[in-house]
Amino acid sequence: MTSDQRVVVIGGGLAGLRLAARLTGAAAVTVLGEEPHVPYNRVLLAEVLAGRYAPEVTALPTPGPALRRGVRAVRIDRADRTVRCDDGTVAEYDTLVLATGSNAVLPPLRALFEPEGRDLPDGVHAFRTMDDCLALSAAVRPGARAVVIGGGLLGVSAARALAARGAVVVLAQQGERLMERHLDTEASALLAAHLTGLGVEIHTECRVRGLITSAAPRGHREVTGVELADGYRLDADLVVLACGVRPRVGLARAAGLDVRTGVVVDDHLRTSDPRIHAIGDCAEHAGQVYGLAGAALEQADALAAVLTGTPARYTGTRALTRLTLGGTENGSLDLAAFGETTPRPGDDVVRLADATRRTYRKVVLRDDRLVGGVLLGELSTVGALARTWEGDESPHDLFHLLTDDGGH
Repeated sequence: MTSDQRVVVIGGGLAGLRLAARLTGAAAVTVLGEEPHVPYNRVLLAEVLAGRYAPEVTALPTPGPALRRGVRAVRIDRADRTVRCDDGTVAEYDTLVLATGSNAVLPPLRALFEPEGRDLPDGVHAFRTMDDCLALSAAVRPGARAVVIGGGLLGVSAARALAARGAVVVLAQQGERLMERHLDTEASALLAAHLTGLGVEIHTECRVRGLITSAAPRGHREVTGVELADGYRLDADLVVLACGVRPRVGLARAAGLDVRTGVVVDDHLRTSDPRIHAIGDCAEHAGQVYGLAGAALEQADALAAVLTGTPARYTGTRALTRLTLGGTENGSLDLAAFGETTPRPGDDVVRLADATRRTYRKVVLRDDRLVGGVLLGELSTVGALARTWEGDESPHDLFHLLTDDGGH
């Protein structure tokens, strides 16, 4: 690649900006960022909602004039190698990179939308973008009744943040436990106890069937509650939809690229068109869509190496999930999860729990290899455990790795 090679990146989030930074001086890069805001770290939105951080604290380094903010790509013409934008401009490329991210999943709830309409009722918010966060932050008041739908990472983060702002929060989770993709039964119970201590009312195995709305000024609808599948109704001033995310693949599909759950890429992050690559939340590699910041950064780094001629392959990401809950008089709860936290038959499991200190540690061993783990309350050992797991090593002193001095 030479400095006059035109690289167009669709997406001004973490993955797209990381790639642009890595290609500085090696190519003529243009980043099309749909959002008008200064690029931000999505991971920190819950801290903004909780009032702990100002929005500007979340700002990411930008590639300067290479970034065009508030510009949405609307069509890819593969024959002409151009991207058409909603402002009428056309960006020509030699290499195109899709870093389009993901959208919040909007569940099929009754009264979520009016017939033929796409506007959410007043008081109903997704929790994915800075605009979502700012709108929800402006709406929440002490004593407001908030129902959070979804008990995964997003829902737990939103519930904790709203409780910190003084809202009366109910968390409705359809599954058997909170964060069931990341935590085992014991860890999830500790998390639930912590959230309860923060004032969050938790309902698991609870399916929300629909919204209850009333007429509002200017012809709008306003949410007043939610209806559960068993017919029970919860009053609500605010409803937060935290039901997961879905890769944004519309552009890729319309351009005729291979799309399954995400945009399918190979070990060089190439799509079915060799001039087009995909990274971040929209990319599907070896059947896996990660949706995590760590994977997005690794993919951006790998693609930068590929595009600049450095021998490199992306072979997947071993994802570590971390979350801090708290910042109130009830203290905080740190948690981390990595790898396979649910053992298979024949696996060995080691647990250490301290109810007084509210700490819990569990690791899963398979054929004398560390394949996953969960830690709550005290994370001093997570670095050492993660290095052992990522290195596919046999732990020489498991007790040392699990105790407080294991990370030193």
